[in-house]
Amino acid sequence: MAITREFVLEFLRARKMSDPAQLAPYLDDDVDWRISGPVDVLPQCGQRSGKAEVIDAICRVSPELFGTREFEIDHLLIHGDYAATLGRFHATHAATGRQISFRSAHFMRFRNDKLVWYRGLIDSFSATEQVMGHELDIAHAPDLVSIAPDADLVEI
Repeated sequence: MAITREFVLEFLRARKMSDPAQLAPYLDDDVDWRISGPVDVLPQCGQRSGKAEVIDAICRVSPELFGTREFEIDHLLIHGDYAATLGRFHATHAATGRQISFRSAHFMRFRNDKLVWYRGLIDSFSATEQVMGHELDIAHAPDLVSIAPDADLVEI
């Protein structure tokens, strides 16, 4: 059975509320959850396995870093049991009161109305700079990507 737009939005609302009782019914016991990002600066990032770990990350870890949180959804795509969102995360940094805002994408798979697989991709560079309260100095960092001068590039 395919999921609906309203079902996905209800899950996202339950996630935002950070209430274990509201969130638990949407999570499979063995949910596989991963968010990209540096866990030493953004502790809600990283891998979580199982309902208890995911609830802890959403309901305890994330609120400790970010007081208020909003997910602004620009695009929502649903296909069968899969859903994807592209949007922006807005929050208040709990320790400093600074406003934080960065792009994010979420990829989800549901089975029997339970989330079984989740991947979150965030603009972790921007998020890290904002949480730390300063721009990161990358002027002297080695090139992470280089293209050989004679490489074939494909335009789409």
